[in-house]
Amino acid sequence: MTSRELLRTGADTLGIDLSIEYIDALFVYFAELEKWNKKINLTNIREEQDIVIKHGLDSLAYIKGFTPSRGLRLLDIGSGAGFPALPIKIIHPEIAVTLVESVKKKASFLRHIIRTLKLNSVEVIDSRTDQLSDSFHTAFDVVTARAFAGMASVLSAGSPFLKQDGLLVLSKGPEETICEHELARFGFALENQIALTLPHSNYKRTLWVFRKLDNVPRGAFNY
Repeated sequence: MTSRELLRTGADTLGIDLSIEYIDALFVYFAELEKWNKKINLTNIREEQDIVIKHGLDSLAYIKGFTPSRGLRLLDIGSGAGFPALPIKIIHPEIAVTLVESVKKKASFLRHIIRTLKLNSVEVIDSRTDQLSDSFHTAFDVVTARAFAGMASVLSAGSPFLKQDGLLVLSKGPEETICEHELARFGFALENQIALTLPHSNYKRTLWVFRKLDNVPRGAFNY
């Protein structure tokens, strides 16, 4: 099976119908990732089919946790090479995406991909999440994170930026857990927990979806 067939059939398994246009755009992205990865360390996953499965399909699986729609604002923290936010943006151009990546070379790669694919309503902030200005607080409908420390750290980092009833969506290994005390501390309730195996692999993931509440305890973000 070719890499393109892996992507198309894998997306079908996830309930996503990819057009040829979107498949083409994703493979431009993957090709640029491979090219840049020879100069700077963007990812340890280097084989094309592994990139399709472990980056592409893993990113698209996030859509099981929320419904992209026109006007939705998504914040991706610790964006790295752009997963999961850029694949989601590519197939849902109607949403607005903000990528936060403090490593300058990685932020340069993200801007390169945005220019190459002529993506609109995407911005890259080369900063630490805890250094974002107050203008970003309670501004987003969805926060995503992938390779960003432990679950409690992500809840702490993402909570200030979500609107009330906004969603924080994470893809973690099956061994990850979170306790009720930490959820309450950071002002979240568990909305959904979806166990899945990435298509064409035995790579098990759990999609965690948390809903932001309005009763965040004082001092909750001093984690």
